[in-house]
Amino acid sequence: MSDTLSRPPDHVLFVDDDPDVLKAASLLLARHGLRVSEARSPAEAWSVLAAEPVDAILLDLNFERGATTGEEGFRVLGEIVARDPDATVVVITGHSGINIAVAAMRAGASDFVMKPWSNTKLIATIEAALDLRRRRRAAAAQKTETGAPRTEAADAGDPLLGDSPAIQRVRELIRRTAPTDAAVLIHGEAGAGKSLIARTLHQQSARATGPFAPVDFGALPVEGAEAALFGAFAEARGGTLFLDEVGVLAPMLQLRLLEALETPRWSHDVRIVAATRRGREELRGPGGLRDDLLYRLNTVEIIAPPLRERTGDALILAEHFLRLYARRYGRPVKPLTAEAVDAIADHPWPGDVRALRQAMERCVIFAEGDRYELTDIPLTDLEPQSPTAARGALNLAESERALVSRALKRNSFNVSHAAKELGLTRAALYRRMAKHGL
Repeated sequence: MSDTLSRPPDHVLFVDDDPDVLKAASLLLARHGLRVSEARSPAEAWSVLAAEPVDAILLDLNFERGATTGEEGFRVLGEIVARDPDATVVVITGHSGINIAVAAMRAGASDFVMKPWSNTKLIATIEAALDLRRRRRAAAAQKTETGAPRTEAADAGDPLLGDSPAIQRVRELIRRTAPTDAAVLIHGEAGAGKSLIARTLHQQSARATGPFAPVDFGALPVEGAEAALFGAFAEARGGTLFLDEVGVLAPMLQLRLLEALETPRWSHDVRIVAATRRGREELRGPGGLRDDLLYRLNTVEIIAPPLRERTGDALILAEHFLRLYARRYGRPVKPLTAEAVDAIADHPWPGDVRALRQAMERCVIFAEGDRYELTDIPLTDLEPQSPTAARGALNLAESERALVSRALKRNSFNVSHAAKELGLTRAALYRRMAKHGL
């Protein structure tokens, strides 16, 4: 009893688009001593999961009005389980029926509850899920103590968010590559998310319960690089070795790395993922990597697209970071004004996702009103635009509006078909329709 009293309350995340359902369930769970976080969409759920640990997740399978297939819920369930194989997810379903609920359990859910539920049944199911989570954590801790591979789920970090075709291509490459042990080389500018792609590859691989061992050559002195390399090799056994900024390696260390990759003593049971800011041609040119090493590293190449090539993703990421830091710092979750939305979407974001994240963190810390205003966002280039630049921005907005309008008309205003034609999700298309008054 004393142990129960001293332990903090279990934390349950409930993801459902119906605010009345969320409120009723939250009151019920709170009466049973549980701490509840609410999310009305998968995007809000990812912000909660990135901000703090969760012991169990209640996940509705349908979020779009009229949806009954559970498609969006299945996608979220798959991503949660890929990032944390020990997660306990209870799916909530009403329209979808028992067959869909059983399919969700096969996809990684620990149990299901049908709407409308019995309060007694709901509490019993959650308690069983929480008990399963505790047992999984105890087993993981025992493995760590005995020297077996540890799980990285608790250090998963941010998900790979975005609706743009560019980031969807990255997710597809990860989906196809992660289950293999193929070496992967990630190209991308500073702050574009190369480390996040590497971690996602690891989390979706068969090595997800093993270590993720990073070594950043860009941050190491030359004299310490070799020791760090072989220390990381030893740490990565059974998991993934992430060689960040591999493009700066000195010729002698390139040779030592190549020898290690060809020596079973070092390369046995280690998956290699490398990253570089340098482009393909630069990496192959003078001062780049030797050919034989490059061929060992780039079986698969993934390009981390910069935000300027990810139309619409800056706003999705900004809203995620605002929710994340609001939770982390105990601040209220607030909406962005229309002017702030436009500024975030149009800003070039030098420094990429990393800069966007920092800007949103500062915005949460210093904003004082009940909405995030344009003046709350620390953009670096708020100087008045030249007439030429202003005309360019206006022309870009007009072109986007015309493109969306034509796609809607061609598809008889069927949003699903128009979104598919434009390479967008339905949610992304709805945002553009609202932006342009369509």
